[in-house]
Amino acid sequence: MSGETQITIIGNTTKDPEMRFTPSGVAVAKFTVASTPRTYNKQTQAWEDGSTLFLPVTVWRQQAEHVAESVVQGCRVVVQGRLSQRSYEDRDGQKRTVYEVEADEVAVSLRNATAKVTKASSGGGSGQGRQEYDQARQRSSQEGRQDPWAQDVPGAGQAAGAWDSEPPF
Repeated sequence: MSGETQITIIGNTTKDPEMRFTPSGVAVAKFTVASTPRTYNKQTQAWEDGSTLFLPVTVWRQQAEHVAESVVQGCRVVVQGRLSQRSYEDRDGQKRTVYEVEADEVAVSLRNATAKVTKASSGGGSGQGRQEYDQARQRSSQEGRQDPWAQDVPGAGQAAGAWDSEPPF
């Protein structure tokens, strides 16, 4: 759609993607990407980290299942999607604004890691039932914990969001 703010963010996931299903059975995965800029300080002749940006990311349908099976905490990812903001009042009556990315593409960065790509079956869904999905996710998560690149990354809490709704497209 025109007028939407497109964004590409590169960073590390703060925890494993959280996978759920809407009441109609549509898969949705959420995770947070932490991106920290680094700049070289000529005076100190050292690299310095800037302020970390934490952006919640939402992925829908079959891609959500692929992300949940492939991405683990600490994984460096490249996310391209649409940036949006949402305002609400918290329990104390304070007005809050959150920024979120609805991902069109999610890729694992190969800058400091390797990956073996397996083509998913084509079609409307992966064909996995919830029990099969849970078993596959548990295996994937355990394998990722043995990955030397999967390191503990400090994270921020997930932004409030509706899990039971589907995107408007």
